[in-house]
Amino acid sequence: MSKMKFKLNYSGIGMMMKSTEMQNVLSEHATAIKNRCGDGYEQDIYVGKNRANAMVKTSTYQAKKDNLKNNTLLKAVR
Repeated sequence: MSKMKFKLNYSGIGMMMKSTEMQNVLSEHATAIKNRCGDGYEQDIYVGKNRANAMVKTSTYQAKKDNLKNNTLLKAVR
């Protein structure tokens, strides 16, 4: 058997991690998490230096209190 060499194309991976398609996938996941949390939560997507990022966070005092008491965000991630 011959040994196969594998070389990553780092610039291609970087472009893929920042792509619109990746942002759409992240948006779908963030929306699902936000919907499981209920009212008082919001989502945001931004492109950082190396990749696209999505986050769900509390936006009201009641949601902050709920998250502190019940770990709502952690449970919504599954």
